[in-house]
Amino acid sequence: MLREAIYHRPKNNFAYAYDKDTLHIVLQTKKDDVESVSLIFGDPYDWKDEMWQTQILEMTKSGTTDLHDYWFSAVKPEFHRMRYGFQCSDKTETIYYTEGGIYSTPPMEIANYFCFPYLNKADVFTPPSWVKDTVWYQIFPERFSNGDRSNDPEGTLAWGSTDPSPTNHFGGDFQGVIDHLDHIVDLGIGGIYFTPIFKAHSNHKYDTIDYMEIDPQFGDKETFRRLVKECHNRGIRVMLDAVFNHSGYYFPAFQDVLENQEKSKYKEWFHLWNFPVKSEPRPNYDTFAFVGSMPKLNTENHEVREYLLNVARYWIEEFDIDGWRLDVANEVDHAFWREFRQVVKEAKPDAYILGEIWHDSMPWLQGDQFDAVMNYPFTNAAIEYFGKNEINAEDFASTITKVLHMYPKHVNEVAFNLLDSHDTPRILTLADNNFDRVKLLYLFQLSFIGTPCIYYGDEIGMAGGQDPGCRACMEWDEQYQDRQLFNFVKSLNKLRKNEPVFGNKADFRIVKADNSKNYVIYEKFNAEKKLIFVLNNSSNTLQVDLQEITDQDLLEWNMEGTIRKNTVDSSSAISIKPLYFRIFEQQIK
Repeated sequence: MLREAIYHRPKNNFAYAYDKDTLHIVLQTKKDDVESVSLIFGDPYDWKDEMWQTQILEMTKSGTTDLHDYWFSAVKPEFHRMRYGFQCSDKTETIYYTEGGIYSTPPMEIANYFCFPYLNKADVFTPPSWVKDTVWYQIFPERFSNGDRSNDPEGTLAWGSTDPSPTNHFGGDFQGVIDHLDHIVDLGIGGIYFTPIFKAHSNHKYDTIDYMEIDPQFGDKETFRRLVKECHNRGIRVMLDAVFNHSGYYFPAFQDVLENQEKSKYKEWFHLWNFPVKSEPRPNYDTFAFVGSMPKLNTENHEVREYLLNVARYWIEEFDIDGWRLDVANEVDHAFWREFRQVVKEAKPDAYILGEIWHDSMPWLQGDQFDAVMNYPFTNAAIEYFGKNEINAEDFASTITKVLHMYPKHVNEVAFNLLDSHDTPRILTLADNNFDRVKLLYLFQLSFIGTPCIYYGDEIGMAGGQDPGCRACMEWDEQYQDRQLFNFVKSLNKLRKNEPVFGNKADFRIVKADNSKNYVIYEKFNAEKKLIFVLNNSSNTLQVDLQEITDQDLLEWNMEGTIRKNTVDSSSAISIKPLYFRIFEQQIK
């Protein structure tokens, strides 16, 4: 047994309170090195005849990557506190892994064991429950629909008359969204995420001029208020984009700095290096990337904090929005985000707080800052495997297993799982215009753990490269829409809503990943039912022996049109078309 590969940390994603009574404990070992693991645990104050009273609970192997196995157990300590260690066995030996080290017999000194001091209800991470059942739809307002030509900015072009550019305008607005809410409802959407709507200079609006005002090209506050109400009447939540890392060049405070330089009363609002402040040829102040028109805000400054926290509160209290997506969230200080969470949750306890972070985000996901982050590790794995076919099945399975073990389970349940966005090429383009690959992407996304997001237009087959190509005008003429793809995504959303095991009320596990034939098998399961998904990612017809999966007869879900269930003998071999899938249901005895 490779002792140095055994790892546990009594915090974060390896030991956490799942609810007010339950602890989740995870252990990491070398792949295929340990045959069984058991959790030894007990209350630190429970002694009898000078012997510490313990229990033993066998742990389940919850996943395997290219390097590691993960072992999991859920335990309910009677008095909400626990000392614990791990009994690890292979074919030749049994060892005991504790905080104090590794032993051949269970150590007698209780101080050697890991400690979960007390399961305080106030420390339990509790994301909004509604998010688990929400499928999001991301809208880039300028390019969704022009419903009111009276607010078009000067130089607005006819809808879809040319390719999108960083500077052109087509007049998309709130009225256009209201006019097409039926499309969004028909697709099965439960939440809309809007990229920035506040007054700004650019067409993307990530360079804010006034955080308290709607950009006039989108409409006014009354139109926005009506939009939110129309969404809520249809069971759709609304999330806005908060750009608090940086302002825009024409933000009044920054303009004052440019005009008054070191005499400006706003000079502490930004990270200025020296004077005179200048944006060309390269800014001498901190910015988003090196973009001189996006000066970084100093969120350690009291006035800046108060201004931005008032913004966070105002749009919830005045317009009843349901969440904030936080742009460039990892570059803002943690102290500000802790204050931000307090303000937002006081205004609306079940508001969703989503950070834009593209890497491991555990420091932001401990219950004191964000509810979730944009799950780009998931995105990258799905695109590279199903979309581009650039990684093999085992690497895909390994990455997805890592993703599932990066965070606690209740964080994963509200993780924002996107396939593309305004910051990336569209999935049809990434998949080299192969609609079968796009369907596999959607099947995997919408049957995975978390809260999925569809980028506007993807559902009807829009293509587009890197920004600005991915920001084209929505295609509303049905003769140019792929209605088959729309109906496929619609059926998946319906399944997610009506079948708890398909949706977010089940566990997920990779069953098999085969490199030679390029397919994966995964399952979703709860106490009553199991769904088995076989996805053929190759250009060849796939033959799979069901006996490798189960010894029970299965019900197959026929996804052609109305979903029907047909009995399949478990002893039979099944055939799967190239770039296609089959889904089976198994009742748990």
